[in-house]
Amino acid sequence: MTRFKPWKILHLDLNHGIPSLPSEPGFQGFFVVFWWQGIPLGQRWIPAKQIPMRAAELTEHALTVITPAVGGHLVGRCFEEPWSNSHPKGCDMDLKELAALDRPLNTLHEHFLLSLSETEDLSASVLVCTRDRPEQLRRCLTSLQNLSRKPHEILVVDNAPGSDATRLIVEQFPDTRYIREPRPGLDVARNTGIRHSKCEIIAFADDDVTVHPDWILRIQQRFKDPRVMAVTGLVLPAELKTEAQFLFEAHWGFGRGYQPKTFDFRFFERTQRKGTPVWEIGAGANMAFRRKVFQLMGGFDERLDVGAAGCSGDSEMWYRILAQGWACHYEPTAVVHHYHRREIEDMNQQMYYYMRGHVAALLIQFEKHRHWGNLRRILASLPWYYAKLAVKGVLNGFSDRHSTLQAEVLGCLSGIKFYLLNKHYTII
Repeated sequence: MTRFKPWKILHLDLNHGIPSLPSEPGFQGFFVVFWWQGIPLGQRWIPAKQIPMRAAELTEHALTVITPAVGGHLVGRCFEEPWSNSHPKGCDMDLKELAALDRPLNTLHEHFLLSLSETEDLSASVLVCTRDRPEQLRRCLTSLQNLSRKPHEILVVDNAPGSDATRLIVEQFPDTRYIREPRPGLDVARNTGIRHSKCEIIAFADDDVTVHPDWILRIQQRFKDPRVMAVTGLVLPAELKTEAQFLFEAHWGFGRGYQPKTFDFRFFERTQRKGTPVWEIGAGANMAFRRKVFQLMGGFDERLDVGAAGCSGDSEMWYRILAQGWACHYEPTAVVHHYHRREIEDMNQQMYYYMRGHVAALLIQFEKHRHWGNLRRILASLPWYYAKLAVKGVLNGFSDRHSTLQAEVLGCLSGIKFYLLNKHYTII
């Protein structure tokens, strides 16, 4: 077995020119993220065998990956509904329209400056739920101090703490409010934070992320559409130093691409029969809601997420929003950087709880809405998917993707058991 080498993360602002990539003997390659004046536009894995790379070749990579994002922001029609089967001719027309723009990257920057000038300064609360991870929390809170638009309040919910370490960290940030919640559970902590918050928009950041300086600004921008009740954003890896971090990002990462996407009743209706894939909307590490959502629909279902089923409290809330006819928006310019788990054992446990929470959420969604697509996913789609994955491994050899297969299948079975033991619950 070869010794794992880390991947080097490189953030390139195209406004500053494109360099050549030098040889990096200690790395497996580059994970390159292309930006234009604070706007993320695309990414590319460049393995060591392709390095050194001339600036001209890297420019070709950049042009390939940023075109869909630029089109999504400026043209919109073809790119607006990437989940739908748009007619190819319509896409061709949009790409021609994009190519006809004068200096599209400068146009993109001007487009964002104009849209930001029109954005209302909606009051925003930032909630960080944490449990006995003081150093990760310190890193997260430090990044929140550097936001270009300050939130109206920052709240830290200390969930069933084992010591005073979190409180002592929060005391070092004078503009941050500390709330202790003795009952364990991420969604318990989220609901507690919601009750203590005061603002129109409630944004959630995990304690193991750092936020981009424009994070809140970009979130507020998307709430100008009154149909939108939830906004999610791009989650980039903060580091790829270990095999576990690389495998997670390569196969299960939180990123949902670089094109803006609106998920509304059309998305819900077209996908409901097979189980609406609400997990495609984003990740709980980077999400925000209108306060109105919780007034209309109640809080997060406390049977889900860490401390309970293990995951999917966020996606179950998005499902409720769509089922009620509202919209969710994925905004890739609202960026956070996530520190993935470093150890293989921790990643396997993570995938077990992800699938346990996912299956429990599907059963909860069926319980609340009687949409049969949720059961179809449990009884047909997931077994078929894992059967194909296992057969492929037997016939073609097992790959990195198979490393968590057992944990995922056991997690699915555990999710059914968890739900049956926790059927009776009232949303707070």
